[in-house]
Amino acid sequence: MRLILLGPPGAGKGTQAEFIVEKYGIPHISTGDIFRKNIKEGTELGNRAKAFMDKGELVPDSLVVELVADRLNQADCKAGFLLDGFPRTVFQAQSLDGILERLKVTLNAVININVNPKVLVSRAVGRRICKNCGATYHVENNKPKVDGVCDKCGGELYQRSDDVAETVENRISVYMNETMPLINYYDAQDKLVNIEGEQNINDVFSDIVDALKG
Repeated sequence: MRLILLGPPGAGKGTQAEFIVEKYGIPHISTGDIFRKNIKEGTELGNRAKAFMDKGELVPDSLVVELVADRLNQADCKAGFLLDGFPRTVFQAQSLDGILERLKVTLNAVININVNPKVLVSRAVGRRICKNCGATYHVENNKPKVDGVCDKCGGELYQRSDDVAETVENRISVYMNETMPLINYYDAQDKLVNIEGEQNINDVFSDIVDALKG
């Protein structure tokens, strides 16, 4: 199963990504993880990316594409993958098409989780994250068993400094403006699967699985 996961901040992508990779036995690939791994290992691509990041500059599309191509060529991606955070632009999407063509594989679907912006703000403001393992919770929708304590590792939960209404609204606006061309791109390829994201997290996942069966 070869998938892309789209959704605005607070749509629940992290939770659904965990469910998807567990069910289909595929790696969860994010550009952030790729950057960190390559920089930590001191690879040639990692050193090039680090040079931009150290100057506070965005890593150029061309280099991001190289890093993703290198990752998708690794053995654990033979059975499929879930891309999260890539592509972000139509240029990156077109580049990904080229990568997949060279690998002689095709994309199964682009999962787009839809949530009303007002709901997204409420979700983000209520989000809590484990300082230790990064697991996410919500003060209303996904409470930990013990308040302020991670179920998985016992770490302390905290609220991100940018999870305030005004900042979240801006993040959502930027995401919508940047991502709409991408949604149109994959819709034109008949790859787009729209999922109603305002349901219970298990119902969202059930809809994803049903859509992928189709």
